[in-house]
Amino acid sequence: MSKKKKVPELFGSMVFNEEVMKQRLSSTCYRAWKKCVEDGTPLSLETAHEMAAEMKNWAMDRGATHYTHWFQPMTGVTAEKHDGFLTPEGPSRVLMLFSGKELVRGEPDASSFPSGGLRATFEARGYTAWDPTSFAFIKDGSLCIPTIFCSYSGQALDKKTPLLRSMEELSRQAVRVLRLFGDTNVKKVTSQVGPEQEYFLIDKDVYNRREDLILTGRTLFGAKPPKGQELEDHYFGTIKPRVAAYMKELDEELWKLGICAKTKHNEVAPAQHELAPVYADANTACDHNQLTMEIMKKVAGRHNMVCLLHEKPFAGVNGSGKHDNWSLSTDTGLNLFKPGSTPSQNARFLLFLTAFIKGVDEYQELLRCTVANPGNDHRLGAQEAPPAILSIFLGDELTAIVDAIIQGTEYVDQSKKTLSIGVDMLPHIPQDTTDRNRTSPLAFTGNKFEFRMLGSSQSVTGPNVALNTIMAEELGQFADRLEQAEDFNAALHQLIRDALRDHQRIIFNGNGYEDSWVEEAERRGLSNLACTADALQTYLQPKHIELFRRHNVFTEEELAARNEIHLENYCEVIGIEARTMLDMVRRDIFPAVSAFSGEVARSVAAKRSVLADLDCGSEEDLLRRLSALTGEMMAQTDGLERALAEHRSEDAYGAAHYYKYTVFAAMERLRAAVDQLEAITSARYWPYPSYTDLLFSIK
Repeated sequence: MSKKKKVPELFGSMVFNEEVMKQRLSSTCYRAWKKCVEDGTPLSLETAHEMAAEMKNWAMDRGATHYTHWFQPMTGVTAEKHDGFLTPEGPSRVLMLFSGKELVRGEPDASSFPSGGLRATFEARGYTAWDPTSFAFIKDGSLCIPTIFCSYSGQALDKKTPLLRSMEELSRQAVRVLRLFGDTNVKKVTSQVGPEQEYFLIDKDVYNRREDLILTGRTLFGAKPPKGQELEDHYFGTIKPRVAAYMKELDEELWKLGICAKTKHNEVAPAQHELAPVYADANTACDHNQLTMEIMKKVAGRHNMVCLLHEKPFAGVNGSGKHDNWSLSTDTGLNLFKPGSTPSQNARFLLFLTAFIKGVDEYQELLRCTVANPGNDHRLGAQEAPPAILSIFLGDELTAIVDAIIQGTEYVDQSKKTLSIGVDMLPHIPQDTTDRNRTSPLAFTGNKFEFRMLGSSQSVTGPNVALNTIMAEELGQFADRLEQAEDFNAALHQLIRDALRDHQRIIFNGNGYEDSWVEEAERRGLSNLACTADALQTYLQPKHIELFRRHNVFTEEELAARNEIHLENYCEVIGIEARTMLDMVRRDIFPAVSAFSGEVARSVAAKRSVLADLDCGSEEDLLRRLSALTGEMMAQTDGLERALAEHRSEDAYGAAHYYKYTVFAAMERLRAAVDQLEAITSARYWPYPSYTDLLFSIK
């Protein structure tokens, strides 16, 4: 950090934010932008020209020479095409120009982005359109303008467009409900998101010697090290100087971009860490998380380290997730998931809580689909990650209140005061009196829900689109019912009671890791979609299609396209991993084991040449084990190659299941043989850094 700049001065210094707009734009232009953001009023071309000119001047003052429309195609990462501000004027002069038209709209060659069949490959035209609710920023010498990305016919080809649609619909339905409680001041309700980001740091020199890490982001082979996370000494432990220097620079780079990175610490696994930001509206939070992942990797490189965002880069230790803390706030400052201290506030809280419970129960398969990817298949249900079964943790006290409402009985709060459960006389609902449940996929933590199933590498947009849309659906249903009621209080009480009674099966406060929960969940009728191949079969259920269509978030074609992209990605990732394994075994591991076996054989022969009856039992036992495991390894290598060659399925679902249950199963068998070989092969011969080298490489 510059010695001249303290954190408050540094924060947002590379962002064309509202404060900058107030300073640089005319009052007319600023008010027009404000009205556009708050009311959706279109900007005039004249206003766009002024904003573009001031953006350009501000960016050039900070060293920028180019601009780019920064968008989020369906690759899971961001995309950008950079154009210079310079415009030729005569043979030897240039002007630095940026027009309103260039600000508002772009036309990148988009033929190579995944579209899921929304257009043919030869239809290269795609459009980017400025999102005025997201602030422009400077990155790597370019002015980055957050945009949506759509096809020639207006179909969404990105992740931002459906998010904005879902946020608008959620706000509309939530305001309807608040009006029923007599709140006439709220104009907008916004989903707030705080995505905690887990990651691994390893030494770059060690990383460069692992073909699997370079090509797939995870270790495809690796014998268990003598020490892992058993001692739990890394969690919240003292941060090593090299990592601390990385974290310091990472914070500063994020702060410049207005990303409020606040918490940093060591996580459970060796070499694993976490960064947590302060909440922001869902649109900003999703943009910021994409930037955070990008900058994490860039800053790591400056410290001769590599940042791994794969959900399970190392077998046998904790994987990395992304905890999506989700809540609802009004433009008047209310958190709608914060239990109030008065009966009317309690009733409002319980209605929103009930809507969430009902929505998760009804759309549990959809939420499972939003966190389904090949990396997360390794993580869910392992170590600290929640299981693949959706459930909601409320804590004992809130669950007791819910039970009392369902049963129509009295509830005794912590002060031992007995209260009747009713709309006009609800108990005081404590904000957070229950310990956190790390095994819960969706946990209520005082004034928000923590969606813990997200994988560390994925965009948080998809899960938040689903949460927003599901909540909009349930609130809309509640508003429809209550708006027709003759007695609002009686109707409200009955609605809450009925919905909680019908959907209480989704509430579970116990240990999600226990086998008994799997059996209990089955008895309750909850879905258990253990892997991505199984989960995605439920993605295009008619009720999911109708949900998104009804709220104008996705058309059926847009939803089908995304499903096709997810299925194709799943198969491609496993295919790349399988081919990488074959390459590693044949080019490096087999020659290394053969060389070591030869050394052992020569050692036996040399000893016998001196004394024919010399006991060489240990060496011979080792040689037999090496020979047997080598044979097993090569047999499994041939089996994996056949599995890849024999795949013939034309159906996307069939292909996904084939890659999961045939190709991936063959990969697991090959890994088992190789990992046993690594454990008995001399380190001088083994061609790749071991888990000990990888996990403990940062001193």
